[in-house]
Amino acid sequence: MRYTKFFYKFLCVGLMLALLLNLAGCGSKRVSKETEETTYGVDVSRYQGTIDWQEVAASGIDFAIVRVGYRDMTEGEIHEERNGRYNLQEANKAGVKLGAYFFSTAITEEEAIEEARWAADLLDGYPITYPVAYDCEGFSDPESRQYSLTKEERTDIALAFLKTIEKLGYEGMFYGSKNELENDAQWETSRIAKKYKIWVAQYPGTDFNSEGFQSSYSDGHHIWQYTQEGTVPGISQPVDLNIAYFGYDGVEPAKSEVPPQEVEPDVEVLMSFTQVNEQVTAKESTNLRSAPSQGEDSQVLYTLQNGEVAQRIGISSSGWSKLIYQGETYYAVSSYLTTDLDGTGEGETTEFSDPDGDGIQTEFTEVNEEVTAKDVVNLRKLPSVEHEDAEIVGQLNSGDVATRVGISDNGWSKLEYNGMTCYAVSSYLERTDEVEQTQATGEDYVIQTQFVEVNEQVTPKEEVNLRTLPSVEHPDSQVVATIYGGDIVTRTGINEDVGWSRVEYNGQTLYCVSSYIQLAQ
Repeated sequence: MRYTKFFYKFLCVGLMLALLLNLAGCGSKRVSKETEETTYGVDVSRYQGTIDWQEVAASGIDFAIVRVGYRDMTEGEIHEERNGRYNLQEANKAGVKLGAYFFSTAITEEEAIEEARWAADLLDGYPITYPVAYDCEGFSDPESRQYSLTKEERTDIALAFLKTIEKLGYEGMFYGSKNELENDAQWETSRIAKKYKIWVAQYPGTDFNSEGFQSSYSDGHHIWQYTQEGTVPGISQPVDLNIAYFGYDGVEPAKSEVPPQEVEPDVEVLMSFTQVNEQVTAKESTNLRSAPSQGEDSQVLYTLQNGEVAQRIGISSSGWSKLIYQGETYYAVSSYLTTDLDGTGEGETTEFSDPDGDGIQTEFTEVNEEVTAKDVVNLRKLPSVEHEDAEIVGQLNSGDVATRVGISDNGWSKLEYNGMTCYAVSSYLERTDEVEQTQATGEDYVIQTQFVEVNEQVTPKEEVNLRTLPSVEHPDSQVVATIYGGDIVTRTGINEDVGWSRVEYNGQTLYCVSSYIQLAQ
């Protein structure tokens, strides 16, 4: 009888322990059930900026796979993704089901296990219903820390991540491009696919606009990323679009009962600031803002006057400076600042200064060049489309020539035309000299793209298609190659208005979307 009571107590203790482990999420079964429905989603990172997830949800997006972190390609350090927690938080609030991915450059199984644990620790406060994916790219670049690894070694490392993420209560998934996955080309895909979902990237070069349109990837897969140039309401930048051949009948609860701390969006998410350390003052006066933007989300917190000294700690190529003033961090338009603390600085400040009372000022750098409209552009009395006095005083058509006498950082040009001074949106104008026109002629289709000459080394943020023409729609615009993060090409031209770059690759002149590339370190 004593043994029977002992066994009964032992059994009860075991059941209680199992229950506690289950509640803690270790090896727990899913609450939601996988279905056979087709669902539609996006995958996002910092390159999509700050997203309005309510708009995304209203557009019909079912799920979001959010990049939460990455290991860098040189030092091998793990970094948290900017806006990763914010995207998880806001997508969940909007009713978009969550998945996640980690960008790995692991060179050992131990590093992959570390990455999986790191990701799981960040995710434990969020309801992750879709899989957690392992993403590894750029390994073929000689500068990559993974360059010397064999296909078998890379596969072992990926499996170490996926096994660990599964043990921690998440479903694992492997991401890769068609060319890398198909027929075990760069990965032992058949070995991975025995246990884990496959997420394949393959871009057919045409818009997805009909049901039943399939990837040409010949092997089995569960999610198809069919474009990296998608448009979705609420997302200001191009975004990857995905079709999942499965869904879920509910939402998985978070592993942790402790809710994550509420976070705000990263105001610098689409900008890269170069660190500096110098004293500056306003040339005359300039607004110090809560974010490096003149949009509605940027508040004017203080107006810095000439003679008041701030510490500039960062400067970006987009025309903004990051400042410390009286212990607080602010942002200001760089062209309004000067390191000449005893003078007023240089530059012409327009007579049109903050007419809306919204803190927007317009300063013009003097130029003298002939411009014309790309198509047609309104000429206004003031550099604004909202101010009540910014009347339209005329139009400039393609071929009509005006003299541009000033250009501003916030998108306006000051013109002399038919004896009057007027203003036009810069992105609708082009110079009449030094204009390269790339033309692809069909029966009724012409592409004209003006490039500013540059000479710089660039690499994809993740991956990008290189095309024969700067267009994704023209029938003659063929994808010649796809390059990945760490691959280096020379950019010889850039058009900031339409978002295309001209690059040299393997002796060819090709084109790619600028938002998918960045300056090589």
